[in-house]
Amino acid sequence: MGKSYERIDGKVRTFIEAQHIFFTATAPLDGNGTVNISPKGLSGSFAVLDERTIAYLDFAGSNAETIAHLRENGRITLMWCAFDGPPNIVRVHGRGEPVFRDDVRWAELMGYFPDIDATVHGLRAIIVVTAEKIRDTCGFAVPFMTYDQDRTLHSSRFARDDDESLDTYFQKKEHIATSIDGLPGLPLPLPPLPRTE
Repeated sequence: MGKSYERIDGKVRTFIEAQHIFFTATAPLDGNGTVNISPKGLSGSFAVLDERTIAYLDFAGSNAETIAHLRENGRITLMWCAFDGPPNIVRVHGRGEPVFRDDVRWAELMGYFPDIDATVHGLRAIIVVTAEKIRDTCGFAVPFMTYDQDRTLHSSRFARDDDESLDTYFQKKEHIATSIDGLPGLPLPLPPLPRTE
């Protein structure tokens, strides 16, 4: 039987911080709109900010559906599965917000991700989520799988981009500035990546 939690702490926090991958789900308000599910998995790109707030880094890619949906309605669910050890699934349902490079909160939020070099992944936003409902379920049918290591393809692809070439890449993609369903996505032109001191 599933259990609800008031806070992201204790065994819930320990579990989600130990996982190598999680999934995000968002959707537009339009009932005919495209539901989006995305895997997230670069080590060090997820953080628990406090007992009700979590954040993760949103890197360069060929779509910006999560950003578009959050800008429109804020609804998001994050899910972690145990692929080793005891079976478990944790879902955090809440409201999310994309924090962009030119936001005054950027530097403070980046402090939660000390192991990430923002210059090599085409970092475009920090997604901050306020939990409204936290639940776990059994996960009995989730298979055992082993984690070997993070892939290096993303960093090797985007490490060669500076702010200008990254913006050019985004401008050429059909569903970056606008979602599949025509919602505003990543605001372009891309602001420069703030300097770290």
